[in-house]
Amino acid sequence: MKVLLTGAAGQLGQALQAAVPVGIELKACSRAELDLADPQACHRAVREFRPDWVLNAGAYTAVDQAEGEPALAEAVNAGAPQAFAESLQASGGRLLQLSTDFVFNGRQGHPYQPQQPVDPLGVYGATKAAGEQRAAEALAPERLCILRTSWVYGPVGRNFLLTMLRLHARKAEAGEQLGVVADQVGCPTATPGLAAACWAVLEHGVHGRHHWSDAGVASWYDFAVAIGELGVSAGLLQRAAVVQPITTADYPTPAQRPRYSLLDCTSTRQALALEPRHWRAALVQVLRQLRAEDGGHPALSP
Repeated sequence: MKVLLTGAAGQLGQALQAAVPVGIELKACSRAELDLADPQACHRAVREFRPDWVLNAGAYTAVDQAEGEPALAEAVNAGAPQAFAESLQASGGRLLQLSTDFVFNGRQGHPYQPQQPVDPLGVYGATKAAGEQRAAEALAPERLCILRTSWVYGPVGRNFLLTMLRLHARKAEAGEQLGVVADQVGCPTATPGLAAACWAVLEHGVHGRHHWSDAGVASWYDFAVAIGELGVSAGLLQRAAVVQPITTADYPTPAQRPRYSLLDCTSTRQALALEPRHWRAALVQVLRQLRAEDGGHPALSP
């Protein structure tokens, strides 16, 4: 099976490359190698490699920055999926399009089902929703899988986990509290498990709209507390800072976030034959990986 992977240098892209199944001929493209804002480059990549699957893990993910760069966000998040879908429709290939909980407005207060209508709040969510729609319009339904996920983090890249580890160390040393938003609820998703789900999509030929996250529920405050506690246990922190719950209003951002973005993953887990894993257990795994690589991981340096 030939697979074209985008976003190869990102946190999910690296996790996908670390877990490539036997029998996969992988062409992994970073942003420098494939500009997702250029539709002709996307068409050309499919035409030249002729993949069985395009695994589109690349995206414009700077949520706040997207508010000031809507055209670029749209080009990457909506234009690239459309270009891939159009080329794959002609070549006979399939597309796995990674998407996000930000396509929902966060107002319903119970887990979102894969088939629910989308209603994004900001530019990032709107462009990701547009990418879903454009891909669906260009590619036969049986050859498209849209996989939404939430609160992605891993041992590399820029993410909440690595930011919190640095802040825990800094604030604890200074004797200061760490304020973290407690009124936004969802579920953290570790890249190793998300990568396994992506490869399972390809293995089983799954199509349609699906959701994937780790199991359980948390606020950002809960996640930050767990990172401190488990970071100490893993030997990555000497001590954790005291985490103070704050409200969204206390920490204003350019982009509005959904207050509740829990995704119902029941049908996806059944389709992929994967057991749910609680987010705390997944967090322990990632922290152990960080510790095993190097206790002085450069991402944790002040």
